[in-house]
Amino acid sequence: MARGWQAGVAAISLGNVAGAKLPPGHPSTLNFKPETPPVYAPFVALELSIIVPVYNEADNILPLAREVAGVLSLPPTDYELVFVDDASTDSTWQKILEAHQLDARIRGLRHARNGGQSAAIWTGIQATRSPVIATLDGDLQNDPADLPRLLAGLAQADFVSGMRRARQDNFVRRASSAVARWARRCILKVDFRDSGCAMRVFKRSALDGVFAFDGLHRFLPILVHGNGSRTLEIPVNHRPRAAGVSKYGVWNRLGRGVYDLFAIWWYQKRRLRPVPFTELK
Repeated sequence: MARGWQAGVAAISLGNVAGAKLPPGHPSTLNFKPETPPVYAPFVALELSIIVPVYNEADNILPLAREVAGVLSLPPTDYELVFVDDASTDSTWQKILEAHQLDARIRGLRHARNGGQSAAIWTGIQATRSPVIATLDGDLQNDPADLPRLLAGLAQADFVSGMRRARQDNFVRRASSAVARWARRCILKVDFRDSGCAMRVFKRSALDGVFAFDGLHRFLPILVHGNGSRTLEIPVNHRPRAAGVSKYGVWNRLGRGVYDLFAIWWYQKRRLRPVPFTELK
């Protein structure tokens, strides 16, 4: 049987997943518990690690785990789903424990203190070893059904980023994103239509030269593009938030994004790029 994300790339085209019908009894329609759940030790080298940073998202943990399990069962994909709890104050951690008991492919990492979305993503990257990484928001606005199409995009790119269609956000969030895109295009001379989309799939090797900082999640596609990796944007579904509340306002979306923009501009200009060399034989 074909296994791993490579099988998904071979079997799935870029446009044929979103409307797929699930058969009766599919894991995504059940309180999913495999008959013989695989047991994964920490740091096991799987094909795909899906990192989900969460903060006070208790009501979204189990539904997201069920959706991911259903999507990645056809074709079978060797994956782990890693929830990174950024020191939630609700029952998020208890829900992660419950999800793990239902499916051993689910891992939970818990911050001792709140560090923010970038810190949670970086924790997930450091705590996994898979050659391919995916990231999702924990608010269920990203649709796991788009994962196979993004995985298929790795056939032609190193870093595949979602581009939200018909964004289900309020005017302030959409307007701040538009202003941030204009600023990035003017200052960094690179244009990603939706660099703020949390739904991404990329090869671990694409992170070469990328460093951790508060705000990394906003600029990750730009930093990866700057190291010479091939990047691709693919339209993805965007859903209304069903539970919980947004953790971001105007300042930490627009204000901090523009503030960080100048730091990235400085780094991109001073960045050391590979220099060809020859070696004495």
